[in-house]
Amino acid sequence: MNCCKACYWLVLLGALNWGLVGVGDFVGQNLNVVNLVLGSWPQVESIVYVLIGLAAVKKLVKGGKCSA
Repeated sequence: MNCCKACYWLVLLGALNWGLVGVGDFVGQNLNVVNLVLGSWPQVESIVYVLIGLAAVKKLVKGGKCSA
C-alpha cells in the first residue's frame, strides 16, 4: 500500500470515528471506535490519533491529490 492510500484510509477512519463520537454524544454512549478497540493501550491509541492527524495534514497540503 502506498502512502497516498494509507493517508486516504486513515483520514476516512478519523472522519468516521469523529462522526460516531458525535452520534454517541446524542445517544449517551461511547462510540469512539479507536478507544473501544485500543482503550487498554493508551499509548497505541495516541499514536493512531497522531497518524490520523498527520494523514489529514498531508491531504490538506497536497490538496487531496496523489502522485501516481
